[in-house]
Amino acid sequence: MSKTRSRGTFLFGVLSVLAILFLSPILIVLMNSFKGKFFISDTPFKFPDAQTFVHLKNYTEGVAKTGFFNAFGMSMFITVGSVAVIVLLTAMTAWYITRVKTRLTKLLYYIFVFSMIVPFQMVMFTMTKTANMLHLDNPLGIIVIYLGFGAGLSVFLFSGFVKSIPLEIEEADLIDGCNPVQSFFHIVLPILKPIAITVAILNVMWIWNDYLLPMLVIGTEYRTIPIAIQYLKGGYGSIDMGAMMAMLVLAILPIVVFYLLCQKYIIEGVVAGAVKG
Repeated sequence: MSKTRSRGTFLFGVLSVLAILFLSPILIVLMNSFKGKFFISDTPFKFPDAQTFVHLKNYTEGVAKTGFFNAFGMSMFITVGSVAVIVLLTAMTAWYITRVKTRLTKLLYYIFVFSMIVPFQMVMFTMTKTANMLHLDNPLGIIVIYLGFGAGLSVFLFSGFVKSIPLEIEEADLIDGCNPVQSFFHIVLPILKPIAITVAILNVMWIWNDYLLPMLVIGTEYRTIPIAIQYLKGGYGSIDMGAMMAMLVLAILPIVVFYLLCQKYIIEGVVAGAVKG
């Protein structure tokens, strides 16, 4: 009993240290967002005091300089649209290639899995040229591109979960007169809720924080939050650190809230999605 208790205490201590290490960058950014920009570089780890505290000045200046609310709306549109398309279409794809056993569906599955290991840097230049030729260099077009890059992992997770669903449930629905599409939406999709939320969380965190793909595809004409924050960097490397820290806080706040609301589904979904048939 003492060994078990000592191991538990040791594990708790290790996890506590790791939690502090992981949370400290966020706390440092939050702390510095209320300090004058000239004090951030000199005393980055010091709490704001009467001399360094500037109230909400950094936030108001950052919002004005970056056009934050326009960028927030653009990021929200791209993220919500991309995640909705990814979850719906990859769930249907995974269900089809799992239930229909042919050489083609087996090949498609391995293509999706292989796409996860292809580095983005390998295809980004050809992808940018192709997006321009197909007129996908706009907020609607980039949703299609995100679907392509997010399909690999999403199909992999959904496929593992579909394999754990008893086939008899779908057969009973078909006997009752439903066609395959109705069976998917009435039976399969509600059962996929845990893994669907997991896929949504993973893709939301990726798409919301992505800088490189929007910069390459839609550029500065349609600024997302990461692109807007980058424009706080002035000439000769000068950066308004106060405004940048404030905008970083506003940028990560929605994703942190979304993650906290949905995090209980992550482990359940990932474990279920890793089931082998």
